[in-house]
Amino acid sequence: MNRTRLARLFITCASILTSALAQAAPKSELWEHWLTHQPQSERNVDHLPWQTLLTRHVIASTDGINRVTYDTFDDSSKALLSQYITALSETKPSQLNRNEQLAYWVNLYNAQTIQVVLDHPDKDSILSMGPFLAFGPWDEPYLEVEGKPVTLNDIEHRILRPIWRDHRLHYVLNCASIGCPNLSRSAYTATNMAMQLAQAEQTFLQHPRAVAFIDTNTLQLTSLFDWYQTDFADNEEQLLDYVAQQRPDLAQRIATLAQSKKPKIKYVYDWSLNAASNR
Repeated sequence: MNRTRLARLFITCASILTSALAQAAPKSELWEHWLTHQPQSERNVDHLPWQTLLTRHVIASTDGINRVTYDTFDDSSKALLSQYITALSETKPSQLNRNEQLAYWVNLYNAQTIQVVLDHPDKDSILSMGPFLAFGPWDEPYLEVEGKPVTLNDIEHRILRPIWRDHRLHYVLNCASIGCPNLSRSAYTATNMAMQLAQAEQTFLQHPRAVAFIDTNTLQLTSLFDWYQTDFADNEEQLLDYVAQQRPDLAQRIATLAQSKKPKIKYVYDWSLNAASNR
């Protein structure tokens, strides 16, 4: 079996396992150390290297999905990424104000995800980029911040979600997959974060990989709403209200669907790599 067929088989198996993630998705559990911040701090974190990399390697495709040119990361880009991640790791986020912290953690998460992909040039899905038999790389302590080992799951579920409690965070954290919200072509900063969160929510929810009717009676939604429903709504009825508010063009159809005893909702997620070309 050639590599392409193996990759397709893996992604097919992953799609079967995706439904199990709704039960296995990490809960939001605060890591108290990272509550510390300095409200009066005026220190700014330099995200220009990350902006340089985004400009070089993230392209807006005609289908509305931003893709990454992983295959064009030359030695210069790889060195710049490594230096940027090292610089963030050596920064003390507990000494920053909240706005700087938010941009810091989101950019660090996305930059480390790119690093993971570059470290696995023969893989076609991030699900296969973890250690042996692991479901992805999210529990690997790639980072050390303030002397503490930090994983991608730590950043998302023990820092960002419990501290900021903003459902839109799911739209700015990128997991290097087609089904994921776009990796922004602009680095997040303390001054643009609010605008970026609003824009990311609008952009993703307008795309059919997030919300679409696949037939008259079946609404297809991103699996993010299944895995992390509690971040968006207390129950599925409220979730449909949220989606309808974000998609007024579909609001009437969603309202009709919601009135049925068992609304037909299909949750989907494409774990294919968000690469600009075949690897």
